Amino acid sequence: MKHIARKRFGQHFLTDGGIIDAIVDAISPQPGQAMVEIGPGLAALTQPLVERLGHLTVIELDRDLAVRLREHPHLSVVESDVLKVDFGALATHMLASSEAAASPKIRVVGNLPYNISTPILFHLLAQVDVIEDQHFMLQKEVIDRMVAKPASSDYSRLSVMLQWRYEMANVLFVPPESFDPPPRVDSAVVRMVPLATPPVVNVKTLETLVQVAFSQRRKILRNTLGKWLDEKGFAGQFDLQRRAEEVPVAEFVALAQAV
Repeated sequence: MKHIARKRFGQHFLTDGGIIDAIVDAISPQPGQAMVEIGPGLAALTQPLVERLGHLTVIELDRDLAVRLREHPHLSVVESDVLKVDFGALATHMLASSEAAASPKIRVVGNLPYNISTPILFHLLAQVDVIEDQHFMLQKEVIDRMVAKPASSDYSRLSVMLQWRYEMANVLFVPPESFDPPPRVDSAVVRMVPLATPPVVNVKTLETLVQVAFSQRRKILRNTLGKWLDEKGFAGQFDLQRRAEEVPVAEFVALAQAV
């Protein structure tokens, strides 16, 4: 029985064999690696991944799809909203049950639902210590913001909050016709590798600081971040005669550390 894509789950199923092969090659799964796939759907990526890995854990919210996936002998199915999954606990369980685990961390992949992609990225950011790398298909516009450099129109809060912790690259363009049903946007695949020695910073402070800075991105920081820093009693040096989009990630991190 054909599964009808459900709009409430943001389902768009990958059908292009050439694109699927290119994504799997970019991920480069190796036998014995502990890998989690978010939103496997109709298993377009799942099958070639599990063939290379030997075993794969998948997270699927759609009950009907989860039932189908459980029939596969080499899949462990977590039927859940990914935003409720404790990746630390999942990693511990996966690595304990895998005698051939090639790394003390898990790899995470997936075609993320575009309507909740940003919350998923921040959910994983909070649990990044157990993750070796991430490969995600997302709306190209979102990936453009993730990898954007300062002084560009795409540079944003998302750029700063991910770049302080990950090395990222846009590795593959995916056109709408690669899906059924086709989304109304272009897609792409991003590679996210957690930095081996990230700067030590209070994430909540950085998050609030960056949010305030980008709250009115066309205004110079004296009018937004300046007031916030005054309230914090900050007496250090920081150039507030710039817009938020002109400040490099390292400077935002250094400011959060100083505050």
